Amino acid sequence: MAIKILQNRGIATEKNIKGSHLLLVLDDVAAKVFPYLKELNQKLKRTHKKMASLAKDPLTIEIQNGRVLSFVALDKKNNTFQRHTLIRKALQPLIAENPEVLSIAVFGDEALKEINARAAVYVALMNSQKLTTRKKEVLKKNIKSIELFGIELKDKFAHEIAVVSGNTLTRELTILPPNELTPSIYRTKIKSLAKSNGWKFEEFDMAKLKKMGAGAFVAVGQGSDPQDAAIVHLTYKPKQIKKTIAVIGKGICFDTGGHNLKPARYMHGMHEDMNGSAVSLGILLSATLLKLPMQIDCWLAIAQNHIGPKAYKQNDVVKSLNGTTIEIIHTDAEGRMVLADTLTLASRLKPDMMMDFATLTGSMATALGDRYSGVISNRPELSCLAVGAGSDSGERIAAFPFDEDYEEDLESGIADIKQCTLEGGADHIHAARFLNRFIEKNVPWLHTDLSSSNRKGGLGAALSEVNGFGVSLGIQVLKKFLDK
Repeated sequence: MAIKILQNRGIATEKNIKGSHLLLVLDDVAAKVFPYLKELNQKLKRTHKKMASLAKDPLTIEIQNGRVLSFVALDKKNNTFQRHTLIRKALQPLIAENPEVLSIAVFGDEALKEINARAAVYVALMNSQKLTTRKKEVLKKNIKSIELFGIELKDKFAHEIAVVSGNTLTRELTILPPNELTPSIYRTKIKSLAKSNGWKFEEFDMAKLKKMGAGAFVAVGQGSDPQDAAIVHLTYKPKQIKKTIAVIGKGICFDTGGHNLKPARYMHGMHEDMNGSAVSLGILLSATLLKLPMQIDCWLAIAQNHIGPKAYKQNDVVKSLNGTTIEIIHTDAEGRMVLADTLTLASRLKPDMMMDFATLTGSMATALGDRYSGVISNRPELSCLAVGAGSDSGERIAAFPFDEDYEEDLESGIADIKQCTLEGGADHIHAARFLNRFIEKNVPWLHTDLSSSNRKGGLGAALSEVNGFGVSLGIQVLKKFLDK
């Protein structure tokens, strides 16, 4: 993380503020006495607003010396998502001017100041990262430092820095155009990341997967030229290990829909169908930086879903790695195919828990829109844990049912199971029931369907449309699972 965080317990004043852009985070008590009260009251009077409006709509003003001030009021009633959202809105006009120094001042009692300081620094760090762009005009100045007034934390925001690092990696990978992130290129990038972070690296390429009998994955990968699909296995193994976790990610670098070709409207943006794998990598990076006392096996199902003479098609029957035969119903349901064999490999190592991330179904987006993502688990307590982690992290999720009678819809006359149905309906639940058939050893499993991975105007802490949703959630799940 190139951005420095400078802490000062004192109150921000004209004399000690280095930056020309200042965020003031207030509470009800602090709203009565703080720097720049006169300037704020003048703006409130001019716009016919009251101090209480800052709890819903942050306000920005420019004072005579050219300094830009942004005010927001937060209290203990705000949940993490609300806190992140209000801070993001307050910071947006400041960050838009690309200051080299961003100043943040927090007010209130010590407990609230810490909560607000952590939230403000997290949001500021996330939105200060320069993401990949192919525009000719590139801004020359970057935020180099954040100066924080009103509190000083001993851990120096280690958690926030680690999570933002993972989130940034996720967003950087996800926004890459598809010609710059083919499976071959992606695998090379992952190998480099493994070397940089001390992760063990292992690949199962198409030749090896065919020999192993991973027919579900191979069915999708065989439609591409070159056949460069692979399952990549990374391992983070610290000295102290309290739990062993598997993190699995769907990595479809581009999804045409295969023979059931997507129309242009729905194919646009399908280079982001590898977002689940990017989230898994982001979690792995954050956990490594935090030195979490757990072994993490990260499994990435990397492929493309292309159309061609070798591409799989409707009514094919393929045999998966665990011997289950699958009747192909729709070639655009490729995500559950590549994940099926990947989940089998992951579960065979008998982790204490496994969780996967995937932009898997349109029905989850229909159910929740793009403000929430959904989870489904073979353990009710894991769903509850995940919902709590979502609340703590500000990445909101909803839990969906996993009842076995949903699987009746996947009964096939010619194979062990149908890949999906053509009727639609609760496809997000059907997909989870399907995937569950490929988990061996009865391993506890949490499935995350990333319906909120891209939202116009940003979401929660993130200003960017591709928001890296899932990294902060995943780290909170891991921490809560460690404490169980």
